[in-house]
Amino acid sequence: MRVVSESGLAAALGRLPGMPRVVASGNQVPPRRALAVLDAVLPEYRLHMLNAPPGIPDRPGVHYETSFVGAGMRGHPRLSYVPSRLSLVPALLRGRLAPDVVLLHTTVPRGGAVSLGVEVNVLPAAVEAVRARGGLVVAQANRQMPWTYGDAELPLDAVDLVLEVDERLPAAPAGTPDPVAAAIGARVAALVPDGATLQTGIGGIPDATLSALADRRDLRVFSEMFSDGVLALEKAGCLDPDRPVTASFCFGSDELYDWVDGNERVRMLRTERTNDPATIARQPGLVSVNSALEVDLFAQANASRIGTRVHSGFGGQTDFIVGALHSPGGQAVIALRSWHPRADVSTVVPLLSGPVTSFQHSAIVTEQGCAAVWGRDALEQAQQLVDHAAHPDARESLRAAGRDLGLALR
Repeated sequence: MRVVSESGLAAALGRLPGMPRVVASGNQVPPRRALAVLDAVLPEYRLHMLNAPPGIPDRPGVHYETSFVGAGMRGHPRLSYVPSRLSLVPALLRGRLAPDVVLLHTTVPRGGAVSLGVEVNVLPAAVEAVRARGGLVVAQANRQMPWTYGDAELPLDAVDLVLEVDERLPAAPAGTPDPVAAAIGARVAALVPDGATLQTGIGGIPDATLSALADRRDLRVFSEMFSDGVLALEKAGCLDPDRPVTASFCFGSDELYDWVDGNERVRMLRTERTNDPATIARQPGLVSVNSALEVDLFAQANASRIGTRVHSGFGGQTDFIVGALHSPGGQAVIALRSWHPRADVSTVVPLLSGPVTSFQHSAIVTEQGCAAVWGRDALEQAQQLVDHAAHPDARESLRAAGRDLGLALR
């Protein structure tokens, strides 16, 4: 491990041959300073980042690559989308998508290690893959990155170069859910008993779901990610104090970052562990709450594409839905609005307009109600969706379309 200036880093990165593949921390904490240095010295490279935010390098010569599309890459003409469950992305990094450089956003060194902080995800696998082929590992070591434990801790001998920075992390204060999100969250929360294990994402509906759980006790968290809703449960005494909060990354307010910093109850694990369906299945009463762009009368969900255009990707949805259904007492819930506010269309459709992201859920929940689909035949599933999940303005056309599809809907 060697601490370098920006000019020293530029000299090291400028020696890279050809068009290297660069794997970088994604979500809300890309190593922007290190990326800017790399972008200035390499005429052409592949940038592999999960859920890339706006503001990443964008010019001819920068070729985007991802298995989960964020706002910074969405709709881009130079995007290469590689479909994959999140749990399998590490396997891609060990094979077809092997990196030449890994850029990390870490804490400053301490006790012979750095911590990946709020973003662990596929990065340990990327570090192992690049070191196996003699590539370069660069840590942008930030004095304001929280120290987290578990697989987040990386020994200094795994890092080649360290660029020290002192920059505030992007933060998003917890908001107040709108009435529709609050209604959906309350309906989802009604499915969650005391002692359940939670997996939720980020956004209005997951936040509303967690807000509606304030009277539950002994809840556990085993999730791909978490935000301020989990901190609110902790403050309300809802979480089992003897169980760690387990995830692979987190994003939220400054208060959330202060809470996770040095908190031994928070375990940040690599994706192969948090998203392994077999590991998920061993969590008792796991309630997986995910969203979708649309669901159809066959209880299939599309969460990745709008027509032919990729919007996001599989992410961890399929991992957690499979794991939840095998968990003792587990449930896999898809929660979404019954009417798309921007497109002004029903989100319950006769047949998906895009590829299937997931299927065989326990329930589909909207502000209209809860469609119980697990264990019912195809006709009962469709009837549940029309009667309890679809917007009233869409129900008659859905009934007619269902009959054309061979579903004798009432």
